[in-house]
Amino acid sequence: MRYRAVIFDLWQTLVPWPTERARAMYAQLAETFGADPETFQEVWIRRRREREIGPIEPHLRSIAEELALTGDLAAVMEMRRDWTYESLVPRGDAVSTLVELRGRGHRLGMISACSQDVPDVWARTPFGPLFDSAVFSCSIGFSKPDPRIYAVACEELGVEPGDCLFVGDGANDELPGAERLGMTAVQLRAPGELLTPEGERWRGRYVERLSDVLELA
Repeated sequence: MRYRAVIFDLWQTLVPWPTERARAMYAQLAETFGADPETFQEVWIRRRREREIGPIEPHLRSIAEELALTGDLAAVMEMRRDWTYESLVPRGDAVSTLVELRGRGHRLGMISACSQDVPDVWARTPFGPLFDSAVFSCSIGFSKPDPRIYAVACEELGVEPGDCLFVGDGANDELPGAERLGMTAVQLRAPGELLTPEGERWRGRYVERLSDVLELA
């Protein structure tokens, strides 16, 4: 066993980002809020970082105030939770890879830059029982690549950074962030899937399937 722990990113790593469903969700949110779709999407994307480091309700209220909206906030929050739960569909080889790693004795962690709807539904997803630690940026107030978020995962797993393999698509500068703390980082570069600009810049090791991580861990 090379690494005592393997830590995964969530979106576009364990779960492919559902681009078309996300676009439909933006339109639905705008309609429920009573907002112009294009204006709402611009604000929603521009203020993404805010909802990734704090609770969702005040964030939504702030967006409603910025755009002078009077839509049903409770309905918007419920819609977000439902969309998130339905979107957290594991990549084809994700669960089998996690089960195999656990069977080999690895500690498993997950670090996600996400809004509150992810931890709200996490326990109901197939991932809930598979991880020894799940760290959500919105719950702790800082996000990747802040070294503190990786340190929280290490503390919860009871390991040192040098004992960890971090696997992610590369968004949010997460791979260099993991390496700066002393982890070994590897990129998931799934064929046919788009990478963020940060992911495109990665020149380190990569795999094309999550199951390939079994050979590295």
